[in-house]
Amino acid sequence: MLDHLASRDLDLASAIGRVGYPAPRQRDPGFATLLRIILAQQVSTASAAAIWRKLEAALGGDVTPSAFLTLGDAALRAAGFSARKADYARGLSRAIAEGGLDVPALAHLEEDAAVEALVRLRGFGRWSAEIYLLFALGHADAFPADDLAVQIAYQRLKGLAARPSGKVLRLLCEPWRPYRGAAAVFLWHYYGAATLDEGKARPG
Repeated sequence: MLDHLASRDLDLASAIGRVGYPAPRQRDPGFATLLRIILAQQVSTASAAAIWRKLEAALGGDVTPSAFLTLGDAALRAAGFSARKADYARGLSRAIAEGGLDVPALAHLEEDAAVEALVRLRGFGRWSAEIYLLFALGHADAFPADDLAVQIAYQRLKGLAARPSGKVLRLLCEPWRPYRGAAAVFLWHYYGAATLDEGKARPG
């Protein structure tokens, strides 16, 4: 996909030549990845990973919606959850446990419908939904344009005087359809970060 885009975008081709191809960044679909996306919001990925390790220890490795709902406020605070993230995570857990969110069905929805289903959850903005579609469901055109690193990387790639907003970036990247997701993964690589694995704090 990147080679296809590079054949039509000389700036992208040049950047690939300089920094190479990004490593695969795929996640298993399901509750655990959705929960990790909540943890990745507004903190460094190192911090999110530390919280995740404490949560796994508290649950004995059984990170499921029903198991998560057994944890009280004190246990979640000890794992590093803020009150807001605990609220978001419990909402996600209840939505799945009670059938309000059919996670397997997301894989069969069109992108806009899947995003709409996820943003109904407290704590899930468009960025979070698009990250899940891109990394867990393999949507080749999912494009988290509101990600700061993606915006900065595009600014550098194209030599722009100012960092584009998410709205502007979506317009600028229309020529990259239907592989904007592959371009986003490269832009994180170009910036020097990779969502959920390394890098800066992420939006909601």
